[in-house]
Amino acid sequence: MHLLKRVLVTGGAGFLGTHLCERLLADGCDVICVDNFFTGTKSNVTHLLSNPNFEIIRHDVTFPLYLEIDEIYNLACPASPIHYQHDPVQTTKTSVHGAINMLGLAKRTRAKIFQASTSEVYGDPEVHPQPESYVGSVNPIGPRSCYDEGKRCAETLFFDYYRQHKVNIKVARIFNTYGPMMHPNDGRVVSNFITQALLGNPITIYGDGSQTRSFCYVDDMIEGFLTLMDTPDEVTGPVNLGNPTEFSILELAEKVIELTGSKSELIFKPLPGDDPKQRKPDITRAKELGWEPTIQLEKGLVSTIEYFKTLDLESIFK
Repeated sequence: MHLLKRVLVTGGAGFLGTHLCERLLADGCDVICVDNFFTGTKSNVTHLLSNPNFEIIRHDVTFPLYLEIDEIYNLACPASPIHYQHDPVQTTKTSVHGAINMLGLAKRTRAKIFQASTSEVYGDPEVHPQPESYVGSVNPIGPRSCYDEGKRCAETLFFDYYRQHKVNIKVARIFNTYGPMMHPNDGRVVSNFITQALLGNPITIYGDGSQTRSFCYVDDMIEGFLTLMDTPDEVTGPVNLGNPTEFSILELAEKVIELTGSKSELIFKPLPGDDPKQRKPDITRAKELGWEPTIQLEKGLVSTIEYFKTLDLESIFK
C-alpha cells in the first residue's frame, strides 16, 4: 500500500527543480526527479540521494516516460538565453514534445500536472504591468522565439488537454527568479552581476541600465508553486508568479556592488535583440489564491551572494 504522495519533477536537478524537490521531501512526499543534465547538475541533488523518498532518473522529456505518479511538476526546459539559444530546435522540442509526453502521462495516471510557463509568453509587452489576460507581443522568428513560442505552445497543449481530456492542469507564468543553486554561467542578470562583482571584473550593463525587471526570491516562488497546486480543480491558471517590485538594471548592479564590497566598475554595451524593456507581473490573481512574495531583494541577494562565494568561480570562468 503506497501512502506517500508520489510526485514527479521534470527538470528536477535544475535551479527551481532542486528547491522544489527539497521542499516536497520536507513535506513528506515521495519524489522522482527526472533530468537530462543539460543545464541541471547532479551536484545540485546529490545531498538528497540519502533520502529514501528520493530517486533520480536521467531522462529527456522529449521521449515518453512511463511511471505511476499522483502529481507532475513539468519544469524541464533550459530557461536562460545562453542555454536555450545554444540548441534552439531542442529547446522548442523540450517545451512542445515535453508537454505532450507529460500531459499524456498525466492523462493515463489521472495525475494533477503543473506547467512551469514563463513571463516570456508576453514577449516585449505593450501593457504594464502584465495581467494574465494580456496575450502578448511576441516575435515568432527571433533569436528568443524557441523559448517564447515553445512555452506558448505548451500552454496551448495544456489547455487543450484540459478541455478535451479533462486533465487536471495548473499553469504558472514565472517571472525573474533568483537565489542559491542558480547556474553561475547562465547569462542571467543576477548571476552575471554577482559573479562579475565577486571576481572583481567590470559589471556589464546592456543599454543604459534603465530597463526594469522584477526579481522574486526562489523560496517565495516555490511557495507559489505549492499554493497553485493546492487550489481546487477548477482553478487552472494561468497565474502570474513573481515579485511586482520593480528595479532598474542599474539599481541592481549598484546593490550587488554594495553587498559584495566589490571594486568592480560598470561598463555599458548595446542591448541584445528582442530584449524586453520592462517586465512586471500583475499578481492580483495569485493574491486571490493566497500567495504573494515576502522576501525583499536585499535579503535574497545576501543569501544568493553567500551561495556564489562557495563556488570555485575562477575555474568556472577560465
